[in-house]
Amino acid sequence: MIEYIPLLMFVAVFLALLAGYAVAPTLGGVALLFAFIGGVADIFDLNSLGFLPGRLYGIMTNQTLIAVPLFVMMGITLERTNIAETLLESMARLMGRMPGGLGIAVITVGMLMAASTGIVGATVVTMGLLALPSLLRHGYEPSFASGTIAATGTLGQIIPPSIALVLLGDVLSNAYQQAQMSQGLFAPKTVSVGDLFAGALIPGFILVLLYATYLLSRAFYQPTSAPVPLRETESGPPLAVALTKGLVPPLVLIVAVLGSILLGYATPTEAAAVGAMGALLLAILYRSLNRKILQEIMQATVLTTSMVFFILIGASIFSLVFRGYGGDDLVAALFASMPGGQWTALGIVMLVIFLLGFILDFIEITYVVVPIVGPVLLSMGIDPIWLGVLIAVNLQTSFLTPPFGFALFYLRGVAPDTIATSHIYRGVVPFIGLQLLLLALLVAVPGLTTWLPNQL
Repeated sequence: MIEYIPLLMFVAVFLALLAGYAVAPTLGGVALLFAFIGGVADIFDLNSLGFLPGRLYGIMTNQTLIAVPLFVMMGITLERTNIAETLLESMARLMGRMPGGLGIAVITVGMLMAASTGIVGATVVTMGLLALPSLLRHGYEPSFASGTIAATGTLGQIIPPSIALVLLGDVLSNAYQQAQMSQGLFAPKTVSVGDLFAGALIPGFILVLLYATYLLSRAFYQPTSAPVPLRETESGPPLAVALTKGLVPPLVLIVAVLGSILLGYATPTEAAAVGAMGALLLAILYRSLNRKILQEIMQATVLTTSMVFFILIGASIFSLVFRGYGGDDLVAALFASMPGGQWTALGIVMLVIFLLGFILDFIEITYVVVPIVGPVLLSMGIDPIWLGVLIAVNLQTSFLTPPFGFALFYLRGVAPDTIATSHIYRGVVPFIGLQLLLLALLVAVPGLTTWLPNQL
């Protein structure tokens, strides 16, 4: 019975979360409660908690994690100023003459916003407020419009540079080293956040292409779902001027940030600093930055960063106690006893992560589940970059799946009353199918994720 205590810890955490308790104190509190009970019962060594200060110090001094507040600041700056709105207007004028053109503009802007924001909730809310009324006003079916917005908002999980990939890359790096050391390799290879960015780039573009193909096909075969191409208005600056102002600066910023990482000119942290400063300069260029907005940006950045690190600290305590009870050995033994080897283990992990995506955000899953199952899967010979991209796409699909997907709740919160919840649920079904298709492609052709990192 004692060997199953780590599983009881998970059960206790989920029950507490379902009762409405916050994630970070729940993770840390449940772990410490089990530790003290185990210490009293003489089945847990309380001295192992002495490693906790070193772990927390390592979190706060982790150079990779410094990129988190900088990327968050970059995304919030683009969100709180009128940069996204100007970008959407420019793309709508460019593509508005073709059937489904406004939808393509929304996907394009959503892709760029996802690359800069990297947070599903922020992208869904921003695109819901900016683009959903415009789609409805131009005759798009409510389910088609809401599905496009929700699916586009989840691109922040897979399009680099994103917060999800930064955190996932840091965790997988540690898990990969643990897996190699458990196999007796004391000069382990490393995997970086930049490698994960490179691995996610091609799958991210494939997914955007799948979205666009579906949207254009729907507009062609069912014109009533995406009717009457937009007519370019005579008011406003010429299209070339509007594109130069609305599209080029954000695109240059994102390419500079991502390109500097992929080409090895800058670490993710250094590139994030450039991105944050560049976003502020764009806001000044667009004349949309004042003292009040700057204060809102700073406050939102601090709140989001504090949430991330608070969850990280709670997850670190949970992981320490989990391993103190031999939880990692239990997981390894369970996986080793499964028929089918690494494929069965990978399938079960993906299913668990998909289901957890209904009740936990990507931060909790990244820092609670991945450190536990990651070393075991990687020791079975699974490529860390491939595994990281699979997890990111899997979570993206989970966030979009009714009835509990996070993206659906975010959109419901900002959608007008004319949009029913059933519209949102029906609208996302085709996009869920496209994401499952991408998952199948990645499983069948791992080179889609590993080719570019190997080349770089």
